[in-house]
Amino acid sequence: MKKRPTLLIIRTSALGDVAMTIPAVYSLARKYPEWDVKVLTRAPFAALFLHHPDNVSVIPADLKGRHKGFRGLLRLLCDLRKEHIDRVADFHDIFRSRLIDAFFRLCGKRVRVVRKARRQRRKLTRRQNKDLSPQRNFVLRYVDVLHRLGFAVTPDFTSLFASGGERPPLPDWIPDKGVERWVGIAPFARYETKTYPLESMEQLVRRLSADGFRIFLFGGGKREAAVLGAWENACPMTHALPGKLTMPQELSLMSRLDAMVSMDSANMHMASLAGATVVSVWGSTTPACGFLGWGQREENAVCLHLPCQPCTIAGSPACPLGHFDCMKRLDFELLYRRILFITQSL
Repeated sequence: MKKRPTLLIIRTSALGDVAMTIPAVYSLARKYPEWDVKVLTRAPFAALFLHHPDNVSVIPADLKGRHKGFRGLLRLLCDLRKEHIDRVADFHDIFRSRLIDAFFRLCGKRVRVVRKARRQRRKLTRRQNKDLSPQRNFVLRYVDVLHRLGFAVTPDFTSLFASGGERPPLPDWIPDKGVERWVGIAPFARYETKTYPLESMEQLVRRLSADGFRIFLFGGGKREAAVLGAWENACPMTHALPGKLTMPQELSLMSRLDAMVSMDSANMHMASLAGATVVSVWGSTTPACGFLGWGQREENAVCLHLPCQPCTIAGSPACPLGHFDCMKRLDFELLYRRILFITQSL
């Protein structure tokens, strides 16, 4: 029997970036069912690929164990060689992925790499004479890689649950939705400069709770769980979620929300995959950086667009000017009014 052609897609981190591959991967797989599409990513991220087309599978990269370090890279290459790869789409373009690319090029395989437009990104984030031309959304950058490999893909993905895929059931302690207005809030991000001040976000939670919204607080880790637990205790109809749901359950819950409030973070991209309307909050980064959630409207992106914004593409530990005005001057009432607009128009 003739072997089916196989495409390898590489994107091992971070969670939000891996989530952004899904609209491109699913659109590709549905248009080219004769191809096997194998995604190399970290094992925990495989849970993102709910209701994937039958020709999509995940190759788990154990970068903290079996595939760690140089010897681990050699083991990974041996594992990949067994997959009989025909073409490679490198959606990551980091040192490790470049070595994988080089291996497959030596094997005579066709390889294409994502173009990150680093020169244009530097112009966007410099302090003086910024070039604020919006960067291409990264989902479209991934599609561009596929085009250069010969796949004429149109990204028509709308939701993980759009094709009749069942939503994973939620725990019994989450009530039936009924006529309640449900809002998710994910107040954390990897970098401080992408995180809205917690005291302001708490004000938003209290305001929504007082108005009768049921609120679900997304986060992870001990520190985040402690903060969200305190908000849960202080506000009726508020649920802190850390440690209580699996990733598929989180996606299922997001698909039921009337609105999701998120930083420029993985939760924005997860909610976008679930088909939720996201009110995104922007500080050191802006939608012009190319990371707005797939299918989201920029009018729901809350950003002051100060002259110093954006100052980074992916986030930074501290404001380079020391004032952090992009977040501190952002009134929570702006978020509140946007949530009201979205939920009242349903």
